[in-house]
This record gives sequence, C-alpha cells and structure tokens, in this order.
Amino acid sequence: MQTELSNHLGVEHAVFGFTPFPAVAAAISRAGGFGVLGAVRYTAPDDLKRDLDWIEAHVDGRPYGLDVVMPAKKVEGVTEADVEAMIPEGHRQFVRDTLATYGVPELAEGEASGWRITGWMEQVARSQLDVAFDYPIRLLANALGSPPADVVARAHECGVLVAALAGSARHARKHQEAGIDIVVAQGYEAGGHTGDIASMVLTPEIVDAVDPLPVLAAGGIGSGRQIAAALALGAQGVWLGSLWLTTAEADLHSPALTRKLLAAGSGDTVRSRALTGKPARQLRTEWTDAWDDPHGPGTLPMPLQGLLVAEAVSRIQKHEVDPLLGTPVGQIVGRMNEVRPVQAVFDDLTRGFEQAVDRVNRIAGRSGQ
Repeated sequence: MQTELSNHLGVEHAVFGFTPFPAVAAAISRAGGFGVLGAVRYTAPDDLKRDLDWIEAHVDGRPYGLDVVMPAKKVEGVTEADVEAMIPEGHRQFVRDTLATYGVPELAEGEASGWRITGWMEQVARSQLDVAFDYPIRLLANALGSPPADVVARAHECGVLVAALAGSARHARKHQEAGIDIVVAQGYEAGGHTGDIASMVLTPEIVDAVDPLPVLAAGGIGSGRQIAAALALGAQGVWLGSLWLTTAEADLHSPALTRKLLAAGSGDTVRSRALTGKPARQLRTEWTDAWDDPHGPGTLPMPLQGLLVAEAVSRIQKHEVDPLLGTPVGQIVGRMNEVRPVQAVFDDLTRGFEQAVDRVNRIAGRSGQ
C-alpha cells in the first residue's frame, strides 16, 4: 500500500492512523503506517511533552505526527471563564435534570473532568505547538479547517507537512489556497465532526479540486478492500480513526464502552451536536437522543456545548452509565467486533488490500482479452 506520499514520508503503508492514545499511535508507526496523536485533550504542555517523549521511545525511529484543533482566524483575549459565562442557566439545568433522571453519581471531590476539552482555544493549541515543534514530527494535522497562516509557515520552516480535513471540494480549495500540503477528504460516514457528503462521492471530487495536492480518504474505511477503493478513487492514502478504538493498545478506561463498541452495528451511530455543538458522528445513546429531542433546549454552538457537557460526560464515563455512555465513532464500528492488537489490524488491512488488487487485476485481464 505504497504511494508517492507514503514514500515521501518514509512509511511502508499509506495508512494514517489518528488516535488519542500514544500507545496506539506508536504501534501504528511500528506496523508500517503513520501514527497521528490527537492533542485536543492536552490542556497542560507538560502532559503532551510526557506522551511525545513516550512515543519517541517506542516508534523505533519511524515517523509520526500530531493533530490539533485550532481556528484559522486568531481570537485574542478570550478566556475559558469568558466562554463559561455565555452558557445559559436553562441549559445547565437541562444537564442537571438529565443526569438526575438516570441517577448519574457526582465525581469525587477534587476529581477533574477528563472531558474538559479546551484544546479548541487558540492559546491552548499554540502551547501544544510550542511543545510539538521540539520533536521530529513529520505532519501537523488540523481538524478545524486550515490553521492560521503563521502556524502553517512555522510548520514549513520546521520541515513539517500540514494537513487539514475537508468535507467538501469548496473547503478543500480553501485549504489549497492557504498553503496546506495534504487534504483529508472526510466523508459523512466518519467518526467525529463531518460534513454531509459520503466518501465515495467526496474523495474523487476533492482529488479533482486540489490536484496535484495529495488527498487522504477518510470515513467508512476499515478494510483492505476499502483502502483499495480509496486509492482507485485517486487518494494517496487513507486516514483511519475509529478502527483503533477497539485495539488492545487503546485505553478507553471503560470496559462497558468497549463492549458497546464491539456490539454496535453500522446503523448504531448518529450525527449529533450533543458533544461539541458541531455535527459529530458518535454512538447513538439516550444522551444524544435527549439533546436531539425537539422538545429540549437544543445544543449550543461550539465551544459552548463542549464546556457545558464536559463534567456530565466525565461522570457518565466514570460511572459507566450504560444508557448514556457513548463516544465519537464512525459507521465502520460495525466491523469492529473484537479486541485485537494494532499489528493484527494491519495484517488484515494489507491482506485484504492485496486480495482486492488481485481481484481487480483479474477482472482487468479478462476484459483486455
């Protein structure tokens, strides 16, 4: 599974694996892919430094990257307290009432919310970059459009390629104009924030729109056959995220959540604003149903929603309240039926890819006779 882009980065397989878990990122790189660590949950630079140190010690010299979340435009002087003050009391009460309905216990005194994601705030994301550029990362990806121009310039000065996710050809062209090196075409099927266009349609549209920039296909990909299809559509690799959630190296801290992922089918996800305020595909739960109910207060825009529900989501996960327990995940969850090491997942991907290519070659050979 080699392409011009994978050869440029020095990886054996054009499989880019996004994950919040350092052990998974390192295992992906060791398996011949390109591990990308998600940084959005790191609010303390020292925590990110600790995990990048760990990755450095466990990738066996293989390349890896970092994924951040930051807006294209600078927002100066806005603090977390300023944002908190914008949250209506009615929404806070809705959260309290919903948790009470399901008997969700409080967090222990002094226990911080693990879901208090502030990485979307520019000052936090920039502190992450101050740490990251001290390491030999080869790729910086941004999940919220193109990074600010000075960040792109800084990455290029450090010899780091910059990637950005796009849900439409129009978004992809904006990335190209902003000097982005790689566009990730993220289809509707993907976990997390997505647009409205399915991967089969989106990937070739973006490939044509930004040619000759390399494109990675994302969304609904979890087998070698699907990787072969993505490359046939013009992508130079694939961007996989959900698939790694049920690997042995992942650390979800919740056996109940792992069981739900293993049992879920491709129809058990929903695109909801419940988690962040932007449409994000995740497991459908009674929590997402409550927020999507037209009789409820409705979700708040990003980043208000994320801050509003942070403690609630931590309580739900901490106490494994099954009806409310969920996580961002794509429709490929229907193929995630057992816990396996990252290497075993890669073995299946490469074997399936080879079989798909052989099948197409046989068909092409017959048609050419």
